[in-house]
Amino acid sequence: MSSIATRHRTGLIVLVALVAVAVVAALALGGRQVERIVPTLPDVPGTPVALGLAAVAGLIVLVSAIVRGAASARARARHRTLESVHGATVSCGIRNRDLVGRLDELSRPGSRHPRLPARFSLVADDHGISFWGGGRRPRRAASFPWREVRNIRADSTVAGSTSVPVAVVRIRRDGSSIELPMMLSDPRPGRYALTDAPFFATVRAWKARHRAALAAEGLELPPATGAIPIIRQDRPAA
Repeated sequence: MSSIATRHRTGLIVLVALVAVAVVAALALGGRQVERIVPTLPDVPGTPVALGLAAVAGLIVLVSAIVRGAASARARARHRTLESVHGATVSCGIRNRDLVGRLDELSRPGSRHPRLPARFSLVADDHGISFWGGGRRPRRAASFPWREVRNIRADSTVAGSTSVPVAVVRIRRDGSSIELPMMLSDPRPGRYALTDAPFFATVRAWKARHRAALAAEGLELPPATGAIPIIRQDRPAA
């Protein structure tokens, strides 16, 4: 695993270095061209200001792309590491204000946990469900054994002007019963929230692990929360 992480880190460093070299070269070449073209242009008030704003906008876009690329690389490295260590299917979650606030309510007094990244990892294995941040060395932000999970259900919420599904996990700890709304992320490029068949398959898998773990410990099974539809490619959901 260390060799894979080393190759990944080396590749990321090389990629960032190449991007930096390309940016510097573009600025150098572009600067000379601008110096040749600007004297031939008519004197229009505000041109330096417009050029400055365009340069700032381009720099912001470039920095944003680099930051998002680095975050995506960290998420992929974390995903691979968690799958190899836990031997379970790892899901990607989207951080939201309600989830963060309710996780804080459930945290034990005096405990400190890493901050959830914008795209965090969810591991549902035989022991429970856990939240992870970090990169090739994942850091656990929160975890709940299955005995603390009361039920799992599918619901929906509004994101912008779109209704998207969320997996709601009710946790009971130290006398508190709090629902954690988790919006799952679609890992494909250009996608936002996980929907339709992949979403419901994930929730069904979580419910199956939950019930199996409780049955193995001889604990009471959670009440049924309604059927989760199975959406097939050749037949739309009812």
